[in-house]
Amino acid sequence: MAENGLGWREKVLSLDSMNPCIKKVEYAVRGPIVTRAVQLEKELKEGAKKPFTEVIRANIGDAHAMGQKPITFLRQVCALCMYPELLNDPSFPKDAKEKARKLLEGCGGQSIGAYSASPGIDCIRQHVASFIERRDGGIPSNPDNIFLSTGASDGIVTILKLLVSGEGHSRTGVLIPIPQYPLYSAALAELNAVQVNYYLDEENCWALDVGELRRALHEARRHCQPRALCLINPGNPTGQVQSRKCIEDVIHFAWEEHLFLLADEVYQDNIYAKGSQFHSFKKVLFEMGPKYSGTVELASFYSISKGFMGECGFRGGYMEVVNMDPGVQQQLSKLVSVRLCPPVTGQIVLDAVVNRPEPGDLSYQQFEQEKKAVLAALAEKARLTEETLNRAPGFRCNPVQGAMYAFPRIQLPPRAVEAAKAQGQAPDMFFCLRLLEETGICVVPGSGFGQKEGTFHFRMTILPPLEKLQILLQKLTQFHAKFLREYS
Repeated sequence: MAENGLGWREKVLSLDSMNPCIKKVEYAVRGPIVTRAVQLEKELKEGAKKPFTEVIRANIGDAHAMGQKPITFLRQVCALCMYPELLNDPSFPKDAKEKARKLLEGCGGQSIGAYSASPGIDCIRQHVASFIERRDGGIPSNPDNIFLSTGASDGIVTILKLLVSGEGHSRTGVLIPIPQYPLYSAALAELNAVQVNYYLDEENCWALDVGELRRALHEARRHCQPRALCLINPGNPTGQVQSRKCIEDVIHFAWEEHLFLLADEVYQDNIYAKGSQFHSFKKVLFEMGPKYSGTVELASFYSISKGFMGECGFRGGYMEVVNMDPGVQQQLSKLVSVRLCPPVTGQIVLDAVVNRPEPGDLSYQQFEQEKKAVLAALAEKARLTEETLNRAPGFRCNPVQGAMYAFPRIQLPPRAVEAAKAQGQAPDMFFCLRLLEETGICVVPGSGFGQKEGTFHFRMTILPPLEKLQILLQKLTQFHAKFLREYS
């Protein structure tokens, strides 16, 4: 009997009555490892004694949380738009003020506190189109095909919503790379779509093989209707940069098999390896000629959270659609209108990124210096991570050609695998939890991204400051050596 003499009533919303698709959603990047890391941080603050003095968060690509300094020009433009009284402050450069004034003119009531148009502020969409044209060597980009988004994730999920339909054997299947960024598996689970795995080739620097795509597609067609192919370039969590030849092969495959392409290109500024180069899917598509450029349907995505900017908290990004059916594009416009508009502050920062200072502008030199310094530091840390891990017994790490992560393969002895199973854990989860408890290092087990059966990995970001990264790598390799001794 409940208080006040009222009888027990069943909850309207319970685990049994809730949407069953939500219970299938998993997002390893913020999963149980991170929950435990937060608990450990609280325990340290409360004076608990641990074998370490701090938790090193190497689990997520959050540059500023890892100590990266903001790009001055981006913050100046944002500050001026947030508080227009600063337009009278002589300490702000003239070009930042001019940009802020133009952006405010595009806002309702000249305030970023007003809603924008649902696809984004019009002048920013125009600037995004110009940015894409410059990036792709003059290939036209239509602002009407640009939709600003709450980071890239929002755009990706929106396109997946349009694609998913059918029941049973006609249910939409979506090909995703394994290893993958868990946004994809989580979104497909929520939408009750069919996840179709294709495996990247670890022995060939995580390259994408069209033969593997064909295998995955043909097997999937026995039980679902594959309609879309997702690609992450540069790769997350695997750090590879796909060659132009590979992209051409994928586009031909999509044309041949009648698949919609989703190109996740949020790390396009993050290219480190000598000989590696970013090729946008759109540029390659149009250079392959009208047979492809007039027919293959493509949505590509960009974010201010990555690159040299690292402005994760502003939640800004865009998607560009190519060859989308006009009727579907109208439905897309309707769908984005339901969430009113992306955060206007994120749109402002995005504009400062795509419409950045040019030679001769007052802010150009400082902007370029800061941008180059961030990317050079990341390149050095990518090299250090790969070399350090490959020197240590029991690790194998492919070159970190781009993005912000290493995804090393680790040796786990059979006794460790058995101990993990006894605790109901994946072996790499068991390893990563032990690593966290004994060293304070927080990384994400490879099972959260997908991996070939019998292999074990983890994802770690290369974002910590160089001195802290060196400490992390030293502790990590020492712990693994101890772990091997314990379970051998």
